[in-house]
Amino acid sequence: MKSCEGSQTVYLFVSRNNEATLCRQFSAAIRHSLGVYVPDGIISFVQLFELIMVVGQNHSFNLIIDEFQEFFNINPSIFSGIQDVWDRYKDRSKINFIASGSVYTLMHRIFLDYKEPLYGRCDAILRLRPFSTTVVNQILAEYNPNYTNDDLLALFTITGGVPKYIELLMDRGAFNVREMIERVVEENSIFLEEGTILLVQEFGKKYGNYFSILSAIASGKTTTAEIAQAVGDSNLGGMLQRLEEDYEIIRKRRPILSKERSQNVRYEIADNFLRFWFRYIAKNQNLVQMGLNEKLRDIIIADYPTYSGLTLEYWFREKLKETHLYENVGSWWNSSKGINVEQNEVDIVALPVDKGGKALIGEVKRQKKNFHPEAFEKKVKHLHDKILNSYTLEAKLFTLEDM
Repeated sequence: MKSCEGSQTVYLFVSRNNEATLCRQFSAAIRHSLGVYVPDGIISFVQLFELIMVVGQNHSFNLIIDEFQEFFNINPSIFSGIQDVWDRYKDRSKINFIASGSVYTLMHRIFLDYKEPLYGRCDAILRLRPFSTTVVNQILAEYNPNYTNDDLLALFTITGGVPKYIELLMDRGAFNVREMIERVVEENSIFLEEGTILLVQEFGKKYGNYFSILSAIASGKTTTAEIAQAVGDSNLGGMLQRLEEDYEIIRKRRPILSKERSQNVRYEIADNFLRFWFRYIAKNQNLVQMGLNEKLRDIIIADYPTYSGLTLEYWFREKLKETHLYENVGSWWNSSKGINVEQNEVDIVALPVDKGGKALIGEVKRQKKNFHPEAFEKKVKHLHDKILNSYTLEAKLFTLEDM
């Protein structure tokens, strides 16, 4: 709506009503926004859409249809009707047509699945992303100039930079770690049900199997074998692939510079909020259902220093990506048999865009006192000798103080 300020706009929200009811609501909105005649009694959206396209031959305006994917639940044939009308009128009509939706898989299917009627009709596709680390920092500083870096890390850990979640916490006056956690778990908090609401929309009736996989990943089971053992199902390949490629809820991680077909793979939940939600809220649904919110708060607060250390790694990786100085930012580990993974794991490896630049090797610790420089030096030397011998290396410790 902000992007359309100053120009004539028709905004239509697709709620879960029957088609005739929607058409009555849409007809009123079109009359109000454009000041044109719309006959009573239209009960077909495709007929109404054609009327809009005809009006667009003589008037220039924006048409926004929000929650566009809901037509699947109302009348799926609407999409083929839109295709027919759009193809007949688009070259003569002066409409800027924006379709938006909140269920990623359905929007992806509507416009990017070649079997669907509207495939290939988009001139541009915009997927909204979370705020950058810089913006998250700026927002917290505006609300709480005296924030600590631990407060900043908590905001990133819980929200992942999603504007809606940040707004909820800021509006509730939750500016430090404890206040944020208390707002998340308090009675009637939308955070308690948000994960379920989001994912049931995506997965439908089969959400239980996917929830089990995501819960396992959130609890630290990151390889295929570990996940299979945790959920008691060795046939996970298809579901893991759908979670990664169709839903984009998980992603594969491989040691930096390893081959694409390498089997040395770890899975992680791609979204910070969902990672947090599965780690604490989904896992402790019994406490939520019993109204033991304070008990849940205490569990999160006790585990938070350990859990947030992992998120601190994500923070610095994102921060390095945002500099645009590195073409590849990841981590490295060696999980060969007989190898001590803890001694052969590097938190951050960033390879420079400029071939003459230095590769950055980073260790991430919440507190500097937990850093062991001798062990880190051995890791850096091993990494240089084995896979980064063509680079000049810069080694660095990242702590809360560096956020």
